[in-house]
Amino acid sequence: MTRNLKLTIEYDGTHYHGWQRQKADATVQEAIETALFTMTRKPVTLIGSGRTDAGVHARGQIANFRTDSRIDPRSFQKGLNSLLNDDIAIQDCSEGPPDFHARYDAIAKTYQYRILNRTIPTAIDRHFSWHIRCPLDVTAMQTAMKHIIGRHDFKSFEGGGSNKPNTVREVKATTICEGNNGIVVLEIKADGFLRYMVRNITGTLVDVGTGKLSPDAIPGILEGRDRALASPTAPPQGLFLMSVEY
Repeated sequence: MTRNLKLTIEYDGTHYHGWQRQKADATVQEAIETALFTMTRKPVTLIGSGRTDAGVHARGQIANFRTDSRIDPRSFQKGLNSLLNDDIAIQDCSEGPPDFHARYDAIAKTYQYRILNRTIPTAIDRHFSWHIRCPLDVTAMQTAMKHIIGRHDFKSFEGGGSNKPNTVREVKATTICEGNNGIVVLEIKADGFLRYMVRNITGTLVDVGTGKLSPDAIPGILEGRDRALASPTAPPQGLFLMSVEY
């Protein structure tokens, strides 16, 4: 009997070339599929909720795989965690409905981007934040971010090389908050994301925070549907896939 198992995965993407399996580079999907083969002795295809790029992290990536193994979910979780490197951790493993599909059944995802806004850099968290030395006007960034809430064409915030026929997405919620020691955290929840969309929005918001752009420039950037209108892409290490909703 074929079973459909659902995984919740946390990973530090620093040393991986993203989620999706590739021919030559190490990826998170490949690492977990290799561990699953060791446990089941059969090739397993792992279906993720979506790709994350090289250097991007996840707190709550969701994936599913089909198997005829009789190993129970708890033993799969323990076994995988014993086989995987310390930068990947299976947070949960459970029996999923027969027709569950981690990618196609997702209705919303939440991404978080972390900025370290202070003059002094960080050694420990350098792989988990974007260090910006000049002060950011977080209030202006909050004003600008309100313009992306709702259903819009995000073509201007789509990364190069992507050929999505439909670039309309609905942003359901956004937040920006300041924490201790100069940390600024941006969070965006949407029904889907284009390639580099969060990082391109973040780069544009940082230009608002430094005074290079007005908060009211965002509607014009959206309406222009031209990547050249938005700011440079924020680096990958500050980005986290936090959760996926079904």
